[in-house]
Amino acid sequence: MKVVIVGAGFTGIQLAKRLINGKNDVVLIDNDEETVRHVSNRLDCDVVNADGNNLVTLEEAGIDKADALICVTSSDEVNMITCSLVDAVYPDLLKIARVRNYAYYINSASAVEKHAGTFTGKHRPLYGIDYMVHPDVEAAQAIVNAVERGAITDSIQFEDSDYELVRISVERGSVFDGARICDIRNFTDKKLVIAYVESNGETFLPNGETIIHDGACIGILMNRADLTEFLGLCGSQLKVVKKIALVGAGRIGTIVAEKLIKPKRNLLSKLFGARKKEVQDFVIIDSNETNAKNASEKFKDVKVFKADVTEEGFVQEEGIDKFDLVICATSNHEMNIVMAAYIESLGVKNSIALVSNGQFIDVARKIGIEVAVPLRDSVVDSIISHLYGKTVTGIHTVNGSELEILEVTISQEAEVNGKALKEIAESGKFLVLLVKKVGSEEFLIPDGNTVLKTKDKVVLITNSDDNQHVMEKFGTIE
Repeated sequence: MKVVIVGAGFTGIQLAKRLINGKNDVVLIDNDEETVRHVSNRLDCDVVNADGNNLVTLEEAGIDKADALICVTSSDEVNMITCSLVDAVYPDLLKIARVRNYAYYINSASAVEKHAGTFTGKHRPLYGIDYMVHPDVEAAQAIVNAVERGAITDSIQFEDSDYELVRISVERGSVFDGARICDIRNFTDKKLVIAYVESNGETFLPNGETIIHDGACIGILMNRADLTEFLGLCGSQLKVVKKIALVGAGRIGTIVAEKLIKPKRNLLSKLFGARKKEVQDFVIIDSNETNAKNASEKFKDVKVFKADVTEEGFVQEEGIDKFDLVICATSNHEMNIVMAAYIESLGVKNSIALVSNGQFIDVARKIGIEVAVPLRDSVVDSIISHLYGKTVTGIHTVNGSELEILEVTISQEAEVNGKALKEIAESGKFLVLLVKKVGSEEFLIPDGNTVLKTKDKVVLITNSDDNQHVMEKFGTIE
């Protein structure tokens, strides 16, 4: 697959790295000479110093032979105009634009919903953009998902499935301490898969002989209904979240609050899906007077504090130290980590911190923060998932590692079509986690005798270095 990326900032570079690792052909365009010089020394791809919104530049970069255009410059207008320009000449090319202006995003989503028939079929998408990605919406989605899970740990949920991939710490003295992967099934009658293991700073695909020790973390795939019992075996427990303190009433905090405490159905809730549980007690805290005032007006039934949570005595005086969860979602990502750790030290049971990228995940965990949501990584995941076409419905990175979770649909031309899993297995390269057979309404954990057929939906985990090999095997590279 050939991809042209306009914008060599953090997101553009991370996208390029992921695509290069997957053996894709990448051209990166940026108009800053110093940035281009720096990136050229770091990435194994063509890097062009020019304006990306120039059709001549794009054609010299090979846009006519590309499969996709991704616009992630610092300017929303440049991203949108570039997509529109290319769409006028190359309408069949997949075009993805990142936008930071929330009005652009929400108004575009509203227009597409209101005039759905106009932007489907033979008609071109709005602005010529096939997918518009907003960083704040992606991050808010990740935070809301974490709250729905009880903020126990990092996890990945799958479309139309009752299964969840949950990262769980193995406690000293639990039945898993010292156990082999192949023996874990003996501890429970529930169906499960050990998808990955984190140990000694590495995250990898295990085999049956892999031994788990205390202090390690394992990625468990199982039905959500069985999680409580299984967590007990690991020495953990599923915590009920009913009292939540949200620190930060900026855009991301507002989107999170909108989802968690507003019962009415609106455009945003449609984008997120139905709310799963009621929060009994919710407070919002922001030191910025304007943010606090806006939150107070928008959420009239919620207690809003204009305060600095690090101010001595505030947390205890307002009873926040008795809460189940604190969400730190301010625009100061480093302070989110500090505030989450501080408030949890005062008695709050769990914490979620919004961080800038995946490099902060490990730091956050080491100081006791249950979930760190990386803003930039969530955008990269969203864009990558759109790149692989209709056969890929989702893609997720695993806790900042080189592992990726793919949700794919088996194509007729796929090498695996008509074959049993035991025939296609490649140890250490990929592992099939879930399969939904054609005509079935639910995903199931497969075994070695499960035969894959055209239009079966499959969830698998793979190393990013093996991404293209696996994609070709399952017929997902177009």
